[in-house]
Amino acid sequence: MKRYDRADFDRDFPDDGACLDWLVSVNYPDGITCNSKQCGGKVRKHYRDAGRLSYSCDMCGHHVHPMAGTIYEKSSTPLRTWFLAVFLMSTTRTGVSAKWLERTIGVTYKTAWRMFRNIRAMLDEGAPDFGGPGNRVEIDETIIGGRRHGHENAMKGKAIVMGLHERGGRMYGEVIPDVKRQTLALRIDKYVRKGSQVFTDELLSYQRLREQGYPEHVMVNHGRNVYAIGVAHVNNVESFWGNMKRGMDGAHHRVSPKYLQHYVDEWTFRFNHRMDEMPMFWTMLRQASA
Repeated sequence: MKRYDRADFDRDFPDDGACLDWLVSVNYPDGITCNSKQCGGKVRKHYRDAGRLSYSCDMCGHHVHPMAGTIYEKSSTPLRTWFLAVFLMSTTRTGVSAKWLERTIGVTYKTAWRMFRNIRAMLDEGAPDFGGPGNRVEIDETIIGGRRHGHENAMKGKAIVMGLHERGGRMYGEVIPDVKRQTLALRIDKYVRKGSQVFTDELLSYQRLREQGYPEHVMVNHGRNVYAIGVAHVNNVESFWGNMKRGMDGAHHRVSPKYLQHYVDEWTFRFNHRMDEMPMFWTMLRQASA
């Protein structure tokens, strides 16, 4: 992955105008369509309005607002500050907290938290379509948050996350209400094609996957200290859990179950694009600006 540092950011985005020009180049790659009655939906040359975050058609003067429909719409926060928040999120492997952003760029905590929440919400890349005959899919689940084991009300504040990883492909994580067979089976049926090689641990909820259309399902019995049977293991998902939990503990200390899905989306996004040649900032900024 190519390096992209703060000097590069300051050069590319010195002000809101430069940020707006970039937004137009990405969201209007074929030019801006003017929908006025005079132009009738034709692509026209547009000029950025002086002192405004909008463009005007050179034929009829009709205004276009590139931030409409994006997370930047109706925000009083400068567009460059939004871009800087994305840059700061992208420059660490674990992300940064809203409190850190508040101190770094001089916004209120409420503003920093709202910006990060909206950016993370855009990092959801949608439901996967994993597997197929001959393809290998790992499935595992983990518990995040809550009190220590053995404490009274030990499950209070805890959340369960289900993870699916296609070997050689992407990772997907989803917060789920429980680990009952119906809950897991429903999502496996939705996200994994029939006939795939499926690897799980020994959880009872997985024991009928062969009847469900996955005849090559192999369970690895972690309770007996068995972590791999040939190619059958869930080590990639468990490695992802370990990295995500350490990162969350270091950057955020505690994540509310209500917003946990957004954090999971951020971590899976980072994982899925870790090998991109393009710097993470550009990948994240494009996703957040759609």
